[in-house]
Amino acid sequence: DTYSAFLAPLLPLLQFRLGLNYGQLGGLALFLQLPSLATPFIGYLADRISLRYFVIFAPAVTATLMSVLGFAPNYFVVALLLFATGISVACFHAPAPAMISQVSGRRIGTGMSLFMAGGELGRTLGPLAVAWGLAYLTADNFWQLMFVGWAVTAVLYWRLHDVAARPAGVAPAQMAAFWPSARRFFPLLSWVITARMFMIGALTTFLVVYMSDVLNVDYWLAALSLTILEGAGVAGALLSGTLSDHFGRRNVLLVLFICAPLLMLAFSFSPTWLALPLLLALGFTAIAPTPVILAAVQDQFPDHRAVANGTYIALNFTIRAVATFAVGLLADNIGLNTAFSLSALLALTSLPALWRLPFNTPPANT
Repeated sequence: DTYSAFLAPLLPLLQFRLGLNYGQLGGLALFLQLPSLATPFIGYLADRISLRYFVIFAPAVTATLMSVLGFAPNYFVVALLLFATGISVACFHAPAPAMISQVSGRRIGTGMSLFMAGGELGRTLGPLAVAWGLAYLTADNFWQLMFVGWAVTAVLYWRLHDVAARPAGVAPAQMAAFWPSARRFFPLLSWVITARMFMIGALTTFLVVYMSDVLNVDYWLAALSLTILEGAGVAGALLSGTLSDHFGRRNVLLVLFICAPLLMLAFSFSPTWLALPLLLALGFTAIAPTPVILAAVQDQFPDHRAVANGTYIALNFTIRAVATFAVGLLADNIGLNTAFSLSALLALTSLPALWRLPFNTPPANT
């Protein structure tokens, strides 16, 4: 996740080198997220065969592709690199949460919180790594950052090459049992995701550009703003899943779904000196719902966890890509600040769907 987070802080560089507008910048997120459409199929495989090598080699592949992104001579090559990165990301994220849920017992929310906190920590480090790499390695030597990803893959191979990515001795459940619950659950979840993703796409993709173009801060502070947002997201991700184990998934999500849009509206109209404190609160509330939703998906489909997770990721990433592209188009036409405010208002429309969304109690097996 550190390497897949390189895109947002690299957008000002790509914007300058290739002369891109906001719509084209938002389109880059579309190419990164499109391969997530394959995650239900990857999850289906993960429920039946071990996909441990997908998890093992994903860091090296993602690191290599994202570390050479700044060398792309044109928009087409950037899009191609991001699409390939998206395939690597999908191959990791489809089987991994199902593995986490298997070892979490009844504390699935806590397990997902730890998993998501690791991801948010990666997205926190990503902007700092880009800023450091451009400042000290320079753009011409930025490719050297890929070697850390290779080292991670070496460690994962050492630790996981003989570990199955699905529980031994568990027969795959029939897919026919999956569809009735899926038809009740995923349309409402799609509503929730769609309403929120304009806000999330605006924050995670355009925040660095927003800080530079709207608030006129220097690049280091702009990159730091994304690190602050994602760093607060680490704390939110750690707490939200665990709290949902005790207070209920719906109750925790309700609080977060109300607070985050209101904080984003405040951020859109705040003076520069208030931006960073608001980003702390915004990161804590806007990013925190993900482990709770992941846990709810695992609760709802205990016999089809990987395919259900793959379906969720496909919906999440695809809707996020389209929403981010739409935010870019809106920014070109009505301004980036207005696009941020509109995204916050749209996020509030998730509340009716949340109220109707079914939530199951975690399974009793440990």
